Amino acid sequence: MEMNIILAGVGGQGILSIAYLIDNAALVQGYQFKQAEVHGMAQRGGAVQSHLRIADQAIHSDLVPEGAADMILSVEPVEALRYCHYLKPKGMVITSTVPFVNIPDYPDVEKVFAELEAFPDAMLINSERLAKAAGSARAQNTVMTGAAAPYLPIEPRHLETFLRELFQAKGDKIVDMNLRAFKLGYDFGLFYHECRSRGVPPRILRLFLDKVDPFSLTPAAAAQWAPVLSQSCGTMLLELLAEVPDTISATPETAAAVAQCGGDPANIKQALLPA
Repeated sequence: MEMNIILAGVGGQGILSIAYLIDNAALVQGYQFKQAEVHGMAQRGGAVQSHLRIADQAIHSDLVPEGAADMILSVEPVEALRYCHYLKPKGMVITSTVPFVNIPDYPDVEKVFAELEAFPDAMLINSERLAKAAGSARAQNTVMTGAAAPYLPIEPRHLETFLRELFQAKGDKIVDMNLRAFKLGYDFGLFYHECRSRGVPPRILRLFLDKVDPFSLTPAAAAQWAPVLSQSCGTMLLELLAEVPDTISATPETAAAVAQCGGDPANIKQALLPA
């Protein structure tokens, strides 16, 4: 087994904390790892990347070769694009959609999203929204670690162990908040990946999830939502979401109620409203 990961973001986003969690959890599981990192010129705002290599045998180089990364895990969308040349043809991109505008000519974010969503296995996450739901916008790196966790060769419980260790000096409230952020990211990642595997267009899925109560996301619900979002009513659903409260429930029951509306906008809107 060998897995090559590029971590990306900017200074202050906790990229090296993600590396700490993955590295230590890999060791506990009996793997070897090597890590190399590049820090930006500024403490905050400069580009930061880290190369992680995990294997069950000796690793002879710290750096991931171009075209050899199994995953790019980024807390900033443009930084994800910056390193896509490292990705394998079937590699996975997991990135936040929250821009860190640190240059005067920062590109149009919708164009950035479109480029990222063109990759066959890409997952785009509003990490700030999930982190705030967990208790603090500062937990975005923990959300992203959770989203990547199902696709790492590491048991989630090991990542949670080192999450506790990383934040234990800051008290139980901070530990519990980060555990919530990890769980929200984990459930999001499973839901997103299941919907994409069932043919839901990435843009529709991204916009839908921006309106969903993060605590209502469960992997089991994806099987019910995927047919709704992948059919013609998916586009209509997005238009109707602008007319309902800020969040909707993504439970299987809500998906079933929407599916039974037969494409009628008024009935779909009513089905989306909280009981």
